[in-house]
Amino acid sequence: MTNEEKQYIHPLTGAIREVVAIFSELGFEIAQGPELEEEKYNFDALNVAKNHPARDMQDTFWVDENHVLRTHDTAVTARKLEENDGPMRFISCGKAYRNEATDMTHEAQFYQVDAFVIGENISLSHLKWTLERFFQKFLGGKVEIRFRPGFFPFVEPGVEVDMKLLGDTVPERLLGKWIEILGAGMLHPNVLRAGGIDPEKYQGWAFGGGIERLAMLKWGVDDVRIFHSGDLRFIRQFIKNAK
Repeated sequence: MTNEEKQYIHPLTGAIREVVAIFSELGFEIAQGPELEEEKYNFDALNVAKNHPARDMQDTFWVDENHVLRTHDTAVTARKLEENDGPMRFISCGKAYRNEATDMTHEAQFYQVDAFVIGENISLSHLKWTLERFFQKFLGGKVEIRFRPGFFPFVEPGVEVDMKLLGDTVPERLLGKWIEILGAGMLHPNVLRAGGIDPEKYQGWAFGGGIERLAMLKWGVDDVRIFHSGDLRFIRQFIKNAK
């Protein structure tokens, strides 16, 4: 097959499709939200205090006094909590923006995967099982997950999630290494109340992480900036429907 006959797919598009497919198999509904977001959903409904540093111009692209380029796809969670009542589970994959300098591991624009579950008797053990299933399917092979205490305004308790790949097929650069992969936790009661959910009856967990970071692990990419470079030499390494 010649280069002209081959069909290529951007690795981020392929990664997003694969993430959505995995969570669809686990019974999650797909959610979307606007990139030009209201302050209410980007900050207020997620328990981010008025004086929180994330609201500063150093981190946030403010469009006007009430709207921002969303700083995290978690704003979709706030919208879905408000739109629904009772048990639910949603997955969203969308672009987010941060007003920060770029380097090999940071970009001013990036994609996030966010997921949350609401129900009765939901706990961190459900979160751990879901993440293990997701990482095993997305990255291939077995994984070990560990939680470390972490702080995010919209969860309590919050955890930093580390992952270690196990097995004979793991690339040597990753073998036996703990990798900080995303943030998660139990949804804060204030977030549930803001969405009209009774925290006395329902609990929920949520997590969010960068899709570029997952793609870098999956395909051994060293510089996050190349995903947004438009370099066709990079894109042509990813043939459509190829793993």
